[in-house]
Amino acid sequence: MKKVMFLGGAPTQIPPIKYALEQGHEVITLDYLPENPGHKLAHKYYNISTTDKEAVLDVARTESIDGIVAYASDPAAPTAAYVAEKMGLPGNPYDSVVILTRKDLFREFLAKHSFNVPRSKAFYNEEEAKLWLDEIGLPVFVKPVDSSGSKGVTHLDNAEDFHATFEYALKFSREKKVVVEEKIVRKGYQVDSDIFMLNGDLACCAWGNQHQDRICHPYAPVAISYPSVLSYEVQQKAKDIVSGILKKLDFKVGAFNVEFVVDADGEIWVIEIGPRNGGNLIPQVMKYATGIDMIAATVDAALGIPIHYPMQKQVKGCWSSVIVHSRKKGVFKDVWVSDRAKEYTVEKDVQVEMGAKVNVFNGSQDTLGTMIMKYPNQEEMLDMLDNMERDIRVIVE
Repeated sequence: MKKVMFLGGAPTQIPPIKYALEQGHEVITLDYLPENPGHKLAHKYYNISTTDKEAVLDVARTESIDGIVAYASDPAAPTAAYVAEKMGLPGNPYDSVVILTRKDLFREFLAKHSFNVPRSKAFYNEEEAKLWLDEIGLPVFVKPVDSSGSKGVTHLDNAEDFHATFEYALKFSREKKVVVEEKIVRKGYQVDSDIFMLNGDLACCAWGNQHQDRICHPYAPVAISYPSVLSYEVQQKAKDIVSGILKKLDFKVGAFNVEFVVDADGEIWVIEIGPRNGGNLIPQVMKYATGIDMIAATVDAALGIPIHYPMQKQVKGCWSSVIVHSRKKGVFKDVWVSDRAKEYTVEKDVQVEMGAKVNVFNGSQDTLGTMIMKYPNQEEMLDMLDNMERDIRVIVE
């Protein structure tokens, strides 16, 4: 039996905890939210922030852990890398993980190594940021340098709203620093999916299509679908680019969540590479679509357990996640699902109780539930996900 520490016990982090328990490992969970459900499954829980590197390291040493996992959590990823590096556990370079979790540092890295990168700068000061905005012009994205799940992100096309968007981004930044960058006009869907590295090579890669509800938030994902609509050539080109980025940063092992766009000229622009598994049920959907168990691989790799099972398979069928969300603020009453959506539903988990107050969806923090769906063909899948309100609606009073 090995001892594994999980940084976080939120609902999204339960799958790897359950897998570790099924394998007979001793599980330790750690965060500052004692009511998180993952802690009830663990053998031991510590009430410590996942971003407090030294405190987490002290616990890890005291417990003599064999591995550490920051599943689907950007803020915790540097801590996991730090502890692994200090204790000689399986993991990736701490400095490289920090680069991926900071939008400003990642943009600087891309520029330095001649990858496509939007004009982008980060600021603590709003007045300096406004001068940069005047230089690059509208439209732009205004983002916290260190948030995930679309938190604090605004697409700005009116300079009069800059102050409000800058302040909004600051609220979601631990560093209190904001990125202002030009918008790259994409052709088709933004790509959002997970990949996996083994021994410094890209062992698993299956690109997915990201879908949004533009009534709520034009850039926050409400579904990820497979297979990708991209041509084989573009998919391979993206794989080579992402692999090149990770190799230059000396990454060796683990899951990464990748987002990129393709412009009208077929150029690939990597938006983010999160050094952790993706949210929005991406690992679960990928398992249905390909048979590849990213959750098992993440835990096994963190414990140094050899991965002998296949990590590269083709997508079979048409699959997606769905983020159950509300277009209105109010009191939750029900989730209405059409007959065809019921027919396609494989899993459904509504996480909000009747009578609870809900907000208009503005990012992952407003998720009310999740679904996994299988479709008869890609045309039906894309039509349904791009017009989701026709088949899945949250009813509020």
